[in-house]
Amino acid sequence: MSKNYFLSILILAGLALGLALPVQAVCPVCTIAVGTCVGLARWLKIDDTITGLWIGGLIVSMIVWTISWLNKKNWRFLGRKVLTVVLYYLLIILPLYFKGIIGHPANTCGGVDKLLLGISIGSAGFGLGSLAHYYLKKRRGYSYFPFQKVVFAIVPLIILSVIFYFVMQK
Repeated sequence: MSKNYFLSILILAGLALGLALPVQAVCPVCTIAVGTCVGLARWLKIDDTITGLWIGGLIVSMIVWTISWLNKKNWRFLGRKVLTVVLYYLLIILPLYFKGIIGHPANTCGGVDKLLLGISIGSAGFGLGSLAHYYLKKRRGYSYFPFQKVVFAIVPLIILSVIFYFVMQK
């Protein structure tokens, strides 16, 4: 594995660690919506940056879900958050790398693999949207509207998808 891909994985892991919420899980509806959109994007032959956005959102969702589940089971051990983040990113990125989906020389944007670019930006967008929901909910004591958690997690991915759609037009 080249130095750039290793560095990209480390950056993604650090980003996810920074966005990991203490014990709150992202709702199952968000996770299902993100997973469905990933499958749909690949089937429709949508650009890999856009697919990567949704993969990144799915990864962050699963990381938060797993950490919350570990906390509920009272499985507390040193490095569980770091291990969870690293494992999820490796479980997604390494198979894509070894199958040639990530790392293809013709599939880059500014020298960065399109899928890795999308995963990193999608992870940040989904994580920041979830953080915004929890901040507003904590401030008020309850959500401002029904399904706020879903909207705040998914809308950043939709906005980023539209932006990347127009940016990646050739």
